[in-house]
Amino acid sequence: MNSRIIRETSPPDASVPAANDAVSATPAVDLTDNRLYIHRELSQLQFNIRVLDQALDERTPLLERLKFLLIFSRNMDEFFEIRVAGLKGQIALDHEMIGADGIPPKRALAEISEIAHKQIERQYAILNERILPELAGQGIRIVRRTQWTHKQKLWVRRYFREEVAPLITPIGLDPTHPFPLLVNKSLNFIVRLDGVDAFGRDSGLAIVPAPRVLPRLIRLPLEICEGGDNYVLLSSMIHAHAEELFPGMTVLGCYQFRLTRNADLTLDPEDVEDLALALRGELYSRRFGDAVRLEVADNCPKDLADYLLRQFGLNESELYEVNGPVNLARLFRIASEAGYPQLQYPPFTPVLPKVLKHAEDLFQIIGKQDVLLLHPYESFSPVVDLLRQAAKDPQVLAIKQTLYRTNANSEIVDALVDAARAGKEVTAVVELRARFDEESNLTLASRLQQAGAMVIYGVVGIKTHAKLMLIQRREGSELVRYAHMGTGNYHTGNARLYTDYSLLTSDEALCEDVHKLFSQLTGMGKVLRMKKLLHAPFTLKKTLLELIARETTHAAAGKPAQIVIKVNALTEPKVIRALYKASIAGVQIELIVRGVCCLRPGVEGVSENIRVRSIIGRFLEHSRVYWFANDGEPQLYLSSADLMERNLDRRVESAFPIEGKKLQQRVRNALDLYLADNTSASLLQADGQYLRPATTSDEPVRDVQAELLEKLCGTTAGNSR
Repeated sequence: MNSRIIRETSPPDASVPAANDAVSATPAVDLTDNRLYIHRELSQLQFNIRVLDQALDERTPLLERLKFLLIFSRNMDEFFEIRVAGLKGQIALDHEMIGADGIPPKRALAEISEIAHKQIERQYAILNERILPELAGQGIRIVRRTQWTHKQKLWVRRYFREEVAPLITPIGLDPTHPFPLLVNKSLNFIVRLDGVDAFGRDSGLAIVPAPRVLPRLIRLPLEICEGGDNYVLLSSMIHAHAEELFPGMTVLGCYQFRLTRNADLTLDPEDVEDLALALRGELYSRRFGDAVRLEVADNCPKDLADYLLRQFGLNESELYEVNGPVNLARLFRIASEAGYPQLQYPPFTPVLPKVLKHAEDLFQIIGKQDVLLLHPYESFSPVVDLLRQAAKDPQVLAIKQTLYRTNANSEIVDALVDAARAGKEVTAVVELRARFDEESNLTLASRLQQAGAMVIYGVVGIKTHAKLMLIQRREGSELVRYAHMGTGNYHTGNARLYTDYSLLTSDEALCEDVHKLFSQLTGMGKVLRMKKLLHAPFTLKKTLLELIARETTHAAAGKPAQIVIKVNALTEPKVIRALYKASIAGVQIELIVRGVCCLRPGVEGVSENIRVRSIIGRFLEHSRVYWFANDGEPQLYLSSADLMERNLDRRVESAFPIEGKKLQQRVRNALDLYLADNTSASLLQADGQYLRPATTSDEPVRDVQAELLEKLCGTTAGNSR
């Protein structure tokens, strides 16, 4: 990165107040220079690499290391389905969009291909050379065909004939049997044949789709193994018995492959009259979108690989030859085995704050004080219990809730159904377009409607991503409101895996703001003025820019100035430019960004006062926190929104203040633990790479998640961190 990027005048930015004058005494910096920005997709790829790196961390239990390796597979699948597919779509439609980084889609795809090939090859090397041998040493084995004993061969043959073969439909390729339309990410085999069949056909090629209803990993019976847990892959079974699928023919070769397709949904708001109906059609087409990647076994002959590429309209750079199963994510069954506690993170029990222990009436407690919860260390159950209590309470008249990611049979939906059946006014704003949860959300919406709830699908063209619940209760002659606001989803499973904040409150102004936001979502009208709540796409970005500019002003005046922000992603150019300006003025900026970060820290004359770290550990860091020093009177918001264009401009998001020194200090103390982490953290460098913090032998080991587990739950992390 070049040392300084200077021009005579800095471009005006109307969204940031006059505090920008703070940098007028120094040479103006061109904050639009594309060298100051990291490409979004390349940053996403770096995040995926950091996940893969966890598979090599021997301080992490072995099965958890396997999980990280498999999560990398899932992440890469989605990366190709959405991000790579989007870039290819721009090129195909001749509608290339170049962001602040200045990198055109064709160049980005070339860089992605180079990095992805290297990292996927590395992934399989880690699996074959490290993870699988270590698992075998613990008695967990995937038994290859060449290793099957006589008894195992007999058992596999019987299983294949009874359970697999009856469900397989082999497809010979000839003029009357063209190449089949294959489902996204399905396991398939291309088979080279010799001989003439009963109808005189001798095309020499066939496709065998593996039945999707069958498990990809089958456990061998104990009696035919010598101890431990032994598995065979469905792909190995099909390889071993391919000739049985083509009687009288000779199988010259059988090679597995998998196709990844564009899985993004494209709904034109102007052409949609019934969102739910349109979405059901799109969900079907997602399985058969345009091809974006072909994975084949590395022993597949080049002529067959080239044949497949031609069939799918792909080029050689989109071919990935892998040394192992093409569908690695199916190995999650092994990673989740419960019989090896010593190879997994130790269990822990989320705790309740003292104020909620033995609580029988949550309304009474929340009516007296705000309750702040940090999940998963503190239990999500108070949120569910509040909703359950509201469903049964005859004094509760109405419940309103947003649902972005949850489950149709979750406790949350159960409580809403009970409330609706009890005659309460239940309104659910269900976001049907929550990516990869669309089908589940359609199901839960139908279930709520059948119970008598009013289901709203939000605003066409703008996803509802805010996490809000509002309860209206008759107390004497008054209607009293209670609210839950969170940084995470109403998903009890995720609440055990994701770090998120929940606020339970009866603050009149805040609850009134939540009520207004629901009114905007369900009704029609002008933007309603909020007292405390920030909401996108209206006030959130504008206020964040003002808060950053205020710190800039304080720094220019010689006052201590600091910003600490924790998010999942930072891509919004205006926010990045505002942070650069604050850095130039002397504001100390700490950014905790788990995933994509397009800002370059440490650039001389621009971002020397900015540090960016990513935390990857046992729990997925999901909470969003904005903290501003504000000249000794800290201002703190928790939010559903990452700092991305889509979140700030094209989604309904909320950010709610945490008031009172006690609760503010709780959040700040947690932020300080993140900033002290030298174990799970990776530090972003100016060149876009991430490095682990340099430590000395006498420096104490700091791991934020381990420390929070011990502090809040009294549980150790289960490793040496």
